[in-house]
Amino acid sequence: MQSASLSSLGKDDRTNRQIAFLLAVGFLGLAGATGTAFWVQKTNEHNAMAVAHTLDVESRIHAFTSANERAETARRGYLLQPNGEFRNRMEGAQRQRATILDELGQLTADNPQQQDRIHTLHQVTDELDAVQGQSVTGVVGIRESLMADFAQDRAVALTRQVRELSVAMLQEEQRMLTERQHRQGQTIFRFNLLLVLTTLLVVALSAVTLTLIRRTLADLRLSRQDLNRLNASLESQVEQRTEALRRANSEIQRFAYIVSHDLRAPLVNVMGFTAELQTARDTIHRFVERLEAGVPAQLDPATRVAIEEDLPEAIGFIRRSTQKMDQLINSILRLSREGRRTLAPEPVDLAVLVRGVVDTLRHRASETDTQFDLGELPTIVTDRISLERILANLLENALKYLRPGVPGRIAVHARPEGSQVIIEVADNGRGIPANDHERIFELFRRSGAQDQPGEGIGLAHVRALTHRLGGEIEVASTPGEGSTFRLSLPLEWRPGDQHA
Repeated sequence: MQSASLSSLGKDDRTNRQIAFLLAVGFLGLAGATGTAFWVQKTNEHNAMAVAHTLDVESRIHAFTSANERAETARRGYLLQPNGEFRNRMEGAQRQRATILDELGQLTADNPQQQDRIHTLHQVTDELDAVQGQSVTGVVGIRESLMADFAQDRAVALTRQVRELSVAMLQEEQRMLTERQHRQGQTIFRFNLLLVLTTLLVVALSAVTLTLIRRTLADLRLSRQDLNRLNASLESQVEQRTEALRRANSEIQRFAYIVSHDLRAPLVNVMGFTAELQTARDTIHRFVERLEAGVPAQLDPATRVAIEEDLPEAIGFIRRSTQKMDQLINSILRLSREGRRTLAPEPVDLAVLVRGVVDTLRHRASETDTQFDLGELPTIVTDRISLERILANLLENALKYLRPGVPGRIAVHARPEGSQVIIEVADNGRGIPANDHERIFELFRRSGAQDQPGEGIGLAHVRALTHRLGGEIEVASTPGEGSTFRLSLPLEWRPGDQHA
């Protein structure tokens, strides 16, 4: 029955509507502020990129001017003292000047005024290269004429023209830099203003909302007490239901044991009388042989067929059926005994346990040229017998369902994940179709070609044991490539941790 404090929650519809409205306004305001902040941020990034671009252009202009001055200085050094070192410096500076000028042309492609200046600079530097080249060619008379009237040197005039054009480009870039920095400052101001307004909005809405929420705190405290009482009652009911399920499971296991045990008695009788029938058939067969040797006319063909073919076939069918039923009953009895066995946790060295299982399979593995790959295996606390049966079943299945003619490869690896250990048994065998990945863990269900002995109980037993150890098992497989069984178990299992 719902308590009064619980039922009183939400009765103040007006307060609830006010809180909902304020929250909606707050969310809308935050959404708008977020969108605006995003736009402002993008604008600021664009402005910052423009400023960085302008600074880059200015840097390249300075580099261009420096290369131009170095070329002219090297030329003058050569005129004063003809030396191959001065000539090499001049030619290197010319090449650097041309490269930087090409870069400037690309960087200022969006500025028509700068492009005009770049075009003019190309013409001037081409002429300057030619004039500077003539200065160091060694032609008789050129050096002497330049030294005699240096003020009229064409290279000096061209160098000054390059310098003036570079200054004009720098002034244009400085103008754009100032403009872009101004826009960037305005963007930052808008962003800061938006932050202040958003903060005020959030503070105001929070204050009003908290004031309204305080009206419901008393009911919330009372309802929490009621919920605690209900939870305590629910936990008690869960424990009672769990105990009932355990008793029912125990009864089912005991019933399975009794039924299997009772079925065994008539099955033994059938198997005994089948042996009696076989003995009687042998006696009749010897009598028929004597009769055929003495009085063959007394033996008709139908009797001969019944004795020599029909009767052995029927006895063989009965024997195979009883053997299969005996195997099924033995498997059910093992499951029942395992379900009733008390588990005892103890430290288990997985490496030692797995090697022991592998050693029992060495002979069968050598027949199929199968190799085992054992990775790093830790020590865990669990029931040794149950874990050994789980791994033995998985390894036997991996060895049983290999692809014909393909050398087998079976790997066992483990790794800790938090409080769990993950054990993987992988093979390169036949594989399992995707629609059978869950069905193979069901009782008496098998997958693929039924060319290997088995009752379809092994993996059902594996899952039951895994659940009793508080773990889970799953399979990942592709037909024709192999299967990987992934076993997840607690690193330290305690009785009572098993799954329902």
